[in-house]
Amino acid sequence: MRQCLVGKEKEAMLDNNRECQAALEVLLVSPLYDCRCKRGMKKELQCLQNYWTIHMGLTEDGDMDDSSPYEPVAPSRHHDAFRLASISSGMLTVAPKGFQCVDAEKNCNPCLDAAKACNLNNSCKRQRSAYIATCSKEDTNKGEVCSQKRCHKALRQFLDRVPPEFSHRLLFCPCQSEGCAERRRQTIVPECSYKDKEKPNCLEHRRVCRQDSLCRSRLADYMVNCAVTPQTVSTCPNQDNHQACLASYARLIGTEMTPNYVDSSFSNWTVSRGAAVRAAATRKRNAPTSSGNSRITHA
Repeated sequence: MRQCLVGKEKEAMLDNNRECQAALEVLLVSPLYDCRCKRGMKKELQCLQNYWTIHMGLTEDGDMDDSSPYEPVAPSRHHDAFRLASISSGMLTVAPKGFQCVDAEKNCNPCLDAAKACNLNNSCKRQRSAYIATCSKEDTNKGEVCSQKRCHKALRQFLDRVPPEFSHRLLFCPCQSEGCAERRRQTIVPECSYKDKEKPNCLEHRRVCRQDSLCRSRLADYMVNCAVTPQTVSTCPNQDNHQACLASYARLIGTEMTPNYVDSSFSNWTVSRGAAVRAAATRKRNAPTSSGNSRITHA
């Protein structure tokens, strides 16, 4: 089946080649058809490649399948999920209880507190130091500011190996000042991980992403877990499971679809690239897009 999906003539192979049609028919009735992958599993990439081998043969023109290749996430109503999810709605400009500074006389900076908490955890400190060093190292071979490929890999390792209680607080800390918001923006070392020499449009990012099994899978998972409905158009998506949406957003970091805050605004912030492509893909399906205090822009 993999041989049938290689090259520019894959559509013709699926339509006209009897061996390809027979292979697809066998897969449709096999346990592999309904299989899903575990997030962070040892052979995650191999599992995802198997999933798309089957499902790319079932979608018209190899287009994006609406379903996620990952196992469904059980709904979580944990209070931390609500606190962290508040930022994704763009509605919060005051730090919620639990993020308040101990000394009321000092300016509250939850992002600085999140960094301090990370440094007190050996795993978080080690992984964070590793990706910062990698993303800040000049790529002398290519004469570039860094190796974005290596930077993305280091970021994925950080997010895969560090518990969300530390990593998500760094990514989603709510801010009341530009200094705090700038620290939040710098979390993923955007000069390396986020910026490109040239700025392709959203559909180009999406096209490149779909050619990579990991990126395609994580984008599909994000679209499922952060789907916007008419009821959630101005609030957090996925009201029943904020944590699943936050985790899916975070797992886009380190891929072609790496999202980030584009400036240091704390009251009317903008997220682009990954979120922008999701919006473009959503419009393509004639579904509503999100709005509110947050702004989603094209890369």
